[in-house]
Amino acid sequence: MLDRRDLLKFATAGGAAFLIPLEGSAPYAAPRLTAGTGALTDVAVPEDTFTSPSPARAFAAPDELGDLAKAAPFAHAMPVLGAMKPAASHSGRSPRSGRTVMTDVYSMRQHKARVEIVKGLKSTVFTYAGCFPGPMIKANRGHEVVLEHHNELDNPTCTHLHGGRVPSKYDGLPMDVVGKGGHYTYRYPNKQRAASLWYHDHSHGTEAENVYMGLYGVYLISDEEERRLPLPKGQYDLPLVIRDARIEADGKLRFARPIDCPHMLVNGKERPYFKVAARKYRLRLYNVSINRNVKLRFADGAEFVQIATDCGLLEGPVVRDEIELVGAERAEIIVDFSRYRVGSSIVLENTAALKERPEIMRFDIVREAKDRSRIPDRLAEFPSLPKPSREREFIMTSDPTFLINGKSYDPKRVDVETTLGSHELWRIKNIDSPGHHKPGYFIHHSFHTHLAQFRVIHRNESPVGPGESGWKDTVSVPPGESVCIAVSWSGYAGEYVYHCHHLGHSSAGQMGRVDVKPR
Repeated sequence: MLDRRDLLKFATAGGAAFLIPLEGSAPYAAPRLTAGTGALTDVAVPEDTFTSPSPARAFAAPDELGDLAKAAPFAHAMPVLGAMKPAASHSGRSPRSGRTVMTDVYSMRQHKARVEIVKGLKSTVFTYAGCFPGPMIKANRGHEVVLEHHNELDNPTCTHLHGGRVPSKYDGLPMDVVGKGGHYTYRYPNKQRAASLWYHDHSHGTEAENVYMGLYGVYLISDEEERRLPLPKGQYDLPLVIRDARIEADGKLRFARPIDCPHMLVNGKERPYFKVAARKYRLRLYNVSINRNVKLRFADGAEFVQIATDCGLLEGPVVRDEIELVGAERAEIIVDFSRYRVGSSIVLENTAALKERPEIMRFDIVREAKDRSRIPDRLAEFPSLPKPSREREFIMTSDPTFLINGKSYDPKRVDVETTLGSHELWRIKNIDSPGHHKPGYFIHHSFHTHLAQFRVIHRNESPVGPGESGWKDTVSVPPGESVCIAVSWSGYAGEYVYHCHHLGHSSAGQMGRVDVKPR
């Protein structure tokens, strides 16, 4: 049971989350402890098999911090994320349709490892399969992926495929945790369009710390529609996984407030460099920071072309010179490095930097290369949005506690009941603003729905720009603003959640339960 002094406490300055008291928070709920058999089924286990999850742990207080590691920018080459090979692949008949189903099976151990994030220092991190970030999974539409997770960490864990349409029992619900020594098998049908998804820990009360310490990885779904497009492919298609961190002088990765996390990582290395050819690249941008927004631009102000949002391709390309991503948001851009001469370099910056320098990484143009890729005027077809059958409103607050519609997360309480095939209009309001409470108490939120994908209709009653008009699963809700999204419920009936994806907020209870009923 959490008491008040154990709960995560936050406030903001310059868009970053800080610690404030949380009064009147709901008691911590015990998890549904589960494990897998090691086969492709799962079974419940007695609650005393594993220890209960630890309370949501507060960030280290400023006086608890050690000396900061000194890190020269661009000391590391950026790692290219390699795709994990399945432990097994097989085909079988679907019991429902009788069709042949292809399945790739992966086995992952969740355990600690020592890695070099800052040059010359070793840091202890949490990993999937010993990788930081976790190994990249490449999936094809309609081709099933099975992930067998084995927890060797002291913290309880569960794994959520962010942006995935999966049955409830494989969704990684926050209370469906596995303790040390346990295992669980997740099945992902991949019956959705091509998109840059990711997987990460979702254990209630420990998710913020687990993700911060390294439990996240890239999950790419491809399909024929995407493969037919003449976009950059192969070595010219790169995920860039961006996050903040605090590495101390002894190498310790410290769980700290964003304002105390000046180290910016790309693919697990602090402000790396990457050698590119003078041609077009497809960059898949991920913000996996647990509590920070980033605004990305090139130091020379050069334009790039956005082609996708969280859940796949836009209808058409959008020319931009800066892009903002809140926690868990993704975007895909095309950058043409042929505009630079060989031997030159260009820096990608974060214009939303806090106390740290703005550099995120450096691209070094080192060679010429043929380039037959191009950006089509039309990328994807979007059907018209159906007329919503219902409208709902969600009020997000953060002072004195993190709530949605005045309530803290209770896994036994159903907050929203809807039906498969329904289309709804959700109005999400962040009523915190610089003048709403005492000075300094205002917080940016990142709203995420499980199972459902949505389209953003307007912000503050004004239509959104084309770069935010695609299919999404996460949306920015700045202080004092409102966002309207069109939500479509399809795929599977069952229990799911929606929450703020600034994970300290959801760990502290800014989350609700939605039950999707069959038609």
